[in-house]
Amino acid sequence: MLVLHYTGMRTAEEAIARLRDPAARVSAHYVVEEDGAVWRLVPEERRAWHAGVSFWRGRERLNDRSIGIEVVNPGHDWGYRPFPALQMAAVCDLCLAILGRHPIPARNVVAHSDIAPERKRDPGELFDWEGLAANGVGLWPAGVDGSDPARPAGGMERAAALLARIGYRVEPARPEVALAAFQRHWRQERVDGAPDAGTLARLEAVLALCEGEAARAPARIGEGAG
Repeated sequence: MLVLHYTGMRTAEEAIARLRDPAARVSAHYVVEEDGAVWRLVPEERRAWHAGVSFWRGRERLNDRSIGIEVVNPGHDWGYRPFPALQMAAVCDLCLAILGRHPIPARNVVAHSDIAPERKRDPGELFDWEGLAANGVGLWPAGVDGSDPARPAGGMERAAALLARIGYRVEPARPEVALAAFQRHWRQERVDGAPDAGTLARLEAVLALCEGEAARAPARIGEGAG
């Protein structure tokens, strides 16, 4: 897996110092600054402590099976702002290099908020997932209108089922939490956890992309293609 985060601290220096502090018990493989500078903190073949309590597509303990990239941004608590073009270009180049070294399917290129929706919002609704996907990093439902605010009957039940099939852990008592995480990634026009028609359209489109990729993937001996 490839997991993208924002640092959520006031400066890059603060974030890097914390990621390098053994007492903090948090780390990531890479940090990308706003000017495009890239720092490697942990070799890719070693575990970094970036995912925490997490779940995706039936798997837990995602630190054991993922590479983590921290993208410098103060985050929602310190003045969330758009990610500069130079920074996104560096993120894209880094992701492509990682994907060239590791067989990570596009459906496993995710946000921290996707794998830990109860705890995390990063890298958030200003992150250019669409631009990354256009360059071969992750998935994006191109051309699918997400703006329809109509609220169809049974929308939340339908949304919860689609979320689970995509890979989210959906808490039965609070499905809107996972739905808001999906919106931060794939329906950024409005992040409110509401199962409107635009969100449902994007859910169905993303699921179709995930299932299409899984169907095309060669299976390892003893495993299914998913």
